[in-house]
Amino acid sequence: MRRLAIFRAALLVALVLGLALRLHAIHQPLLDHPSWRQGDTASIARNFALLRYNPLFPQTDYDGPPPNYVELELQIVPFLAATLYKIFGIHEVFGRLLTIAFSLGTVAVVGLFARRIFASEVAGAAAALLFAVFPGSLYYGRTFMPDTTMVFFLTCALYATWCWLEDESGATHAVWRPALLALLAFLAKPVALVGALPILAMGLARNGWRATLTRPATWVYAAIAFLPLAAYLRFEHAIAEWHWASGITQRHVMPALIAAFTSPSALGAKLLALLDERAFLWRTMLGPIGCLLMVAGLVLLALRALRGGVLLWSWLAAVALYGFVVVTVEPVDYYLYPIVPLAALLGGGAVAWLYERARPSNGAERAAWLAVGAIVLAGTIVVDRQHVAPYYRWRPAVYAQARALDAALPRSTLVVMGHYDPAVLYYIARYGWEEDPLLWTPFDEESAIKKGARYFIAVEPARLRRNADLYHWLQRFPLLHVAGVSWPVYHTDPAVVRPGAERRWREYRGHRRALGVNAPAAAPAPR
Repeated sequence: MRRLAIFRAALLVALVLGLALRLHAIHQPLLDHPSWRQGDTASIARNFALLRYNPLFPQTDYDGPPPNYVELELQIVPFLAATLYKIFGIHEVFGRLLTIAFSLGTVAVVGLFARRIFASEVAGAAAALLFAVFPGSLYYGRTFMPDTTMVFFLTCALYATWCWLEDESGATHAVWRPALLALLAFLAKPVALVGALPILAMGLARNGWRATLTRPATWVYAAIAFLPLAAYLRFEHAIAEWHWASGITQRHVMPALIAAFTSPSALGAKLLALLDERAFLWRTMLGPIGCLLMVAGLVLLALRALRGGVLLWSWLAAVALYGFVVVTVEPVDYYLYPIVPLAALLGGGAVAWLYERARPSNGAERAAWLAVGAIVLAGTIVVDRQHVAPYYRWRPAVYAQARALDAALPRSTLVVMGHYDPAVLYYIARYGWEEDPLLWTPFDEESAIKKGARYFIAVEPARLRRNADLYHWLQRFPLLHVAGVSWPVYHTDPAVVRPGAERRWREYRGHRRALGVNAPAAAPAPR
């Protein structure tokens, strides 16, 4: 009972510490890292509240006038945030608070998981504290994104499946709990499908191939976890105008994977890119101490000094496979988020193994261990916070200009924003298009104007000038001058076209043809 009480106290400390660390800069605008993902999520939440309050119909602000349905995971946090918006008004901090709640939930689940799998209160306390302070879970555990929610349900699903197999021998009547948690993880973000490998591995290790395939519980689990996911993905693909998930898979992930298995040089490059992902773990996801503790846990696991080998090895293999297939193509650190709870478990097991070998026999020795642990934890927090400190930086000038445009532009107008960042368009608070000004053409702009676009916001004026055709074509429109806004804003209403605009445009095109220049050229810098 005393050990249990100490574990509960340590878990409470981990939760309070995790909360305090995650509240840092919680009220600042969503222009910190990664603003593009947070801007997408925030716009979907706002559109749930203002346009269509239905989690099956997520909409972004771009790709023209609404509805702009997008193919994404089930928007759990945005829909919960939209519910709060309807009660208290639109405040992005609700999205961050919801993410923090899921992150703290993962702290607790990781602690309980480590305590059960290693049969050690010390392992549980250490794992919970580690997850609370790892730089990746610390920072991304307060961003307005779906990834923390996915990690929470993934960790819960693996824990519940492990308990189901261990405590109830995979009884059919109890299968719905782990299967439902697995479904929620897969819906929260299909990245959680990495959990399918450890779930299968645990079942095979427990029952063998033949029994696993013939047991009704296996098929009930699969039906609950996968059939609704398949139906959801098919529905979203059918209604979406913007195909994020399938588009990235078809255009980037699959071609790179096929190339890797048909070209030795492509395979070598992909393997080197996989090795480079270690930098993500060392710098921003686990930190140096977290990486060392995870390696120590893996060594002990290999020596069979820790329990849970099937689960932990298959979990690691699944994340490594995902890193090879996807993260080598889309090198983003938080795509490796599913390894963070695994690293906390392994680190907790390593700490418990070391503590048990030390065998502190009296209060003084245990107090010394506690003091050393507190010092190491404090040093870990300092190092981890330093590693993700650049992520908290945001762009006050960009925010101020976006809000000034929100106040100046007509409320119902559509805009074209010459810049890729949904967070900037989110604070301008207008629907329309976000486009690369170097790739956008006069024909594209004419099409947008016919659909109602009335302003072109050149967030990247230097990049616009490199697109000579578009730059010259836009000169037919007057500039809108807004106090505090340095971005050129073209008023693209056909009713305000400058006299002689079409003549000047034809003269420009004729001059270009006379020079034999077909490719876009840089426009002259303004004097």
